[in-house]
Amino acid sequence: MKFGGSVLNEPSKLNKIIKICASFKNTNGVKNDIVCVVSALSGVTDKILSLTGPIMKGNRDAIKIFVDDMRIIHINLIEETITDKVLRLEAKEIVLGIIDEFQDILDGLVLISEITPRSLDHVLSFGERLSSPIVCYSLRNEKLKSEYYTGKDVGIVTDSNFGEARPLMNTTKLRVNAKLLPLLQQDVIPVITGFIGTDQHGHITTLGRSGSDYTATIIASCINANEVYLWSDVDGLLTADPSIVDNARVLDEISFTEAAEMVLFGAKYIHPRALEPVMDSNIPLKIRNAFNLSHPGTTITHDVKISDNYIKSIIAIRNTALLDVGGGGMVGSPGTAAIIFDTLAKNKVNIMMISQGPSESSISMVLNKADLGKAIASLELKLLGKLIKHLSVQEDVSIVTVVGSGMRGIKGIAGKIFTSVAKENVNVIMIAQGSSELNLAFVVRDVDCDRAVKSLHKEFGLDKTQ
Repeated sequence: MKFGGSVLNEPSKLNKIIKICASFKNTNGVKNDIVCVVSALSGVTDKILSLTGPIMKGNRDAIKIFVDDMRIIHINLIEETITDKVLRLEAKEIVLGIIDEFQDILDGLVLISEITPRSLDHVLSFGERLSSPIVCYSLRNEKLKSEYYTGKDVGIVTDSNFGEARPLMNTTKLRVNAKLLPLLQQDVIPVITGFIGTDQHGHITTLGRSGSDYTATIIASCINANEVYLWSDVDGLLTADPSIVDNARVLDEISFTEAAEMVLFGAKYIHPRALEPVMDSNIPLKIRNAFNLSHPGTTITHDVKISDNYIKSIIAIRNTALLDVGGGGMVGSPGTAAIIFDTLAKNKVNIMMISQGPSESSISMVLNKADLGKAIASLELKLLGKLIKHLSVQEDVSIVTVVGSGMRGIKGIAGKIFTSVAKENVNVIMIAQGSSELNLAFVVRDVDCDRAVKSLHKEFGLDKTQ
């Protein structure tokens, strides 16, 4: 079970989490083995990330204010949650020790006014390192046996791609099993830091933002868990963004492939790679609301019931821009696209969507608006006037994606989609669809995005309970 930061940051919320753990540990007199994976308290990771500026400027005062804030937040949570005096004192000593270690590292970084991807990962790990003992001692406070560990402690081994590390699953499985299975046999609830692993040199790595989801599914795959629960403050995956569609509905059940498409196209609440470990092992993944236990949430599994609704979700990706590059030199020239994409990749520009016509005279790309400046600069510097002759930009566009495994092989879906948005006077600028037919994505002006999403949500009856 993974618990997000939004359900850990207040005493009342943390107490609910402890009750959930207790109820799963002992269900109708039957004892179950559970593993808890925890995020940092809500907002802590963002606060740590904001330290990069003060560190580079050598701003000791900002560091002191931050550390004092961390001390107050975490100690207050302990004081208000753990009632047993002995346990409360132990928890405080542990957390204060971690904060002292944190401050020493930050002071060292301020001294040299430098932070590298490796040192940033080490610094970011402290958010989860501070929350995990608090959850562990809160469980002990309710007479539940518990121990806390970092992802490094339990054996999550990754590559050295700091900030977006990937697990080395064969090694990880051996180490995680060796560490966790004896604990579960002793009726212990391991509380493990999400987000954190270690490379083969022993350096702390992180799995990317929302990486606690990924940690939970990695561990589930390693120990062959029956199911995984991602607990947060939302009821589940939705048919659309509720800020756009008032009657967006929680999806009761979707397939792994559909969920993967939704996540890749910007659906919130799941780490983009978190589905991989459990998909391969066919372990059901459940998204639940810790504060609305009566709601069943969303179940993601291979064994999805057949539904009349072949469309599952309409997703909007905002803050994007359309970049078109072209020139006669691109026609019939092998490797043109590879050269363009390699140039952008070297400047850490991620391409979200691509379209190229059969004439090969131009390539259209959609990217995050924040990357537009460096994308243009890199292409102008390396390729303009050579391979490509012109660049054109259309800012303030959005990607609208229709997702559903039932689309595969059904005639007329694309026609229905584009007829629906045309009725709302929405112009489609660019279209892309993979051969899997699990999704159809198109680009519209941002001002037209909401109308397009609402129209499609209504057209395919996604507000209706299936």
